[in-house]
Amino acid sequence: MKKYFAEFFGTFWLVFGGCGSAVLAAAFPELGIGFAGVALAFGLTVLTMAYAVGHISGGHFNPAISVGLFVGGRFAAKDLLLYIVSQVIGAISAAAVLYLIASGKAGFDATTSGFASNGFGEHSPGGYNIVSALVIEIVLTAFFLIIIMGATDKRAPAGFAPIAIGLALTLIHLISIPVTNTSVNPARSTGVALFQGGWAIEQLWLFWVAPIIGGAIGAVIYRFIADEK
Repeated sequence: MKKYFAEFFGTFWLVFGGCGSAVLAAAFPELGIGFAGVALAFGLTVLTMAYAVGHISGGHFNPAISVGLFVGGRFAAKDLLLYIVSQVIGAISAAAVLYLIASGKAGFDATTSGFASNGFGEHSPGGYNIVSALVIEIVLTAFFLIIIMGATDKRAPAGFAPIAIGLALTLIHLISIPVTNTSVNPARSTGVALFQGGWAIEQLWLFWVAPIIGGAIGAVIYRFIADEK
């Protein structure tokens, strides 16, 4: 049971820290942290919680990672559903707390602001279409799985995996925030979409389908190149 709580709190921290930086700090007048700051924040959330609770649950914090590790032979099917449920509940809980905080500022509106939601077409930060969104989410999630599986391989240097994984997530955000606002994580997308309440829910399907496909592809690639049976 404790591993499910670890996934809950890990995903909570990821969404609260990453999306919180986007909602509260990214565009702060004259002192905002911008895209680079948000990218760093997402990476730091994973790095810190991977060290904090990774030894309890494995530190997935992401349904696409759980599915990918299952495909890659690193994760048992019996735990898959409860891991995903724990992650989604953690993400929604974090989004709820963030909504409560953001609502303390006059004029805040989650629907019109977007509330750090993921989107494509007119809801892409850079106006990228659905094909661009699908491709970048699949490719980046695939590489994320390759990095995760490689960094946690028993042949890799011990103790450094959270650093590699956190930096990978930072790089992923630096690449793709302009395209989709960066998901690679269906739970992260779901939490904030429920509070945006409009287009984010309509487009949410892509941010479940693409990361899960990408995660599975990445797992298959790593098993092949690492010769894992």
